Amino acid sequence: MSELATAFARDGAVLVQGALTSAEVERLAAGIDANLAMPSPRALIASKPDDPGQFVEDFRCWHDNAAYREIIFTSRLGEIAAGLMNSRTARLHHDHMLTKLAGTRQATPWHQDQPYYNIAGRQNVSFWIPVDPVPRQASLEFVAGSHLGPWLMPRSFMDKQAKWFPEGTLAELPDIDAEPSAYDVLGWAVRPGDAIAFHMLTLHRAPGSAALRRVFSARFIGDDARHAVRDWATSPDFPDLSETLPDGAPFDGPLFPLIWPEIDK
Repeated sequence: MSELATAFARDGAVLVQGALTSAEVERLAAGIDANLAMPSPRALIASKPDDPGQFVEDFRCWHDNAAYREIIFTSRLGEIAAGLMNSRTARLHHDHMLTKLAGTRQATPWHQDQPYYNIAGRQNVSFWIPVDPVPRQASLEFVAGSHLGPWLMPRSFMDKQAKWFPEGTLAELPDIDAEPSAYDVLGWAVRPGDAIAFHMLTLHRAPGSAALRRVFSARFIGDDARHAVRDWATSPDFPDLSETLPDGAPFDGPLFPLIWPEIDK
């Protein structure tokens, strides 16, 4: 773990091999299938209508999905998260299901995650956990070291609108694809049971997928995480959270359960 934590601190993304057991992968796959069969009101289609496949996302489903709860609360993810974050604790912020059906052309463009969230602080980690084999060419890619800053302007993926921070308040995303040799781009083939762990500020993207690609993401926060109240709907949204959790307050309570070292009862 020490080598992985060192690489995570340096690069902002690492491959954690064998993060889940084969039984846990099977359980998680069943949970994703159940989620796809009965999406929550927060689900969305993130691909265009003319895409031959479909990119389906859903958020904050662990309360209603027994398989998600089991993986979040009983697997090694919380312990791994604390080690990577160099944090005494690991608390769940939210879960996120991302499935690209076979033949999906829709790519996810380069972006950072944290500007879309309601999170302040440096100690955080997201796990990207496929339950289907993902070849290198269909896997996430990262710009090594980009988690060290700065924050970059979040824009809507479809129409590039600044719906979060106002125009001009954050630096714009560089054109990474125009000069790829200027960046250290990381990526891995991922087998079921493996997880890619990355910082919420690490620049990353994902291509389309020729084969079915079912992914579960669990996003954890550490000791220094604080609630950042926004004047807009975050992604995912936590309606009315500011009424019970003031700006700058540590995340606490049943919405954000402590996973490591002790599970909230």
